[in-house]
Amino acid sequence: MDRQLVFASLDQALHELDRLAQASTLKSNAAWTLPQTLVHCAQSIEYSLTGFPQSKSPLFQSTAGALAFRAFAWRGRMRHDLAEPIPGAPALGADTELAVGLARLQQAVRTFHATTTPLRPQFAYGELSKAEFEQAHAMHLANHFSAFDV
Repeated sequence: MDRQLVFASLDQALHELDRLAQASTLKSNAAWTLPQTLVHCAQSIEYSLTGFPQSKSPLFQSTAGALAFRAFAWRGRMRHDLAEPIPGAPALGADTELAVGLARLQQAVRTFHATTTPLRPQFAYGELSKAEFEQAHAMHLANHFSAFDV
C-alpha cells in the first residue's frame, strides 16, 4: 500500500494525521507502528532545530544529498526506506502509545513553526532554508503516512 500522499505544508500533514489518529482501525504495510512512525517523524523535525546526531560528509551533502533533495522537491514527493532510522537517533520504542507519538509530533511542528533561530543542516541534504525544511518535512511525513489508511 502506497497512497502516494503529497503535502504542501506541515499543516496539511497534521490534517491527515488527525484523520489517521481518530480511526478505529488502520490498514498498514509499514514496518513500524503508527506511534513509532510519529516519533520518527518528530525526531526529524526536532533535529532540524537542534542538530542531527550523525551526518553524511559535507561532500555528500553538497553533491548527492543536494541532488536528492532537488529531485524530491521537483517531484513534490519523496520515497525512502520507511524502516530506516535517522542515523544516531535513539531506537523507537515498541511500546510507544499513540497519544505520546501524536503529542510529540504536534509539538515538534509547533516548535518548528515558531522558531526564528537558524536551522541545523539536514543529515543528508545539508543546509536548507526554513521553507525548504518545511517542504522536506512535509514530504517525509507524506511518505510515511502513505503506508497507513483507515
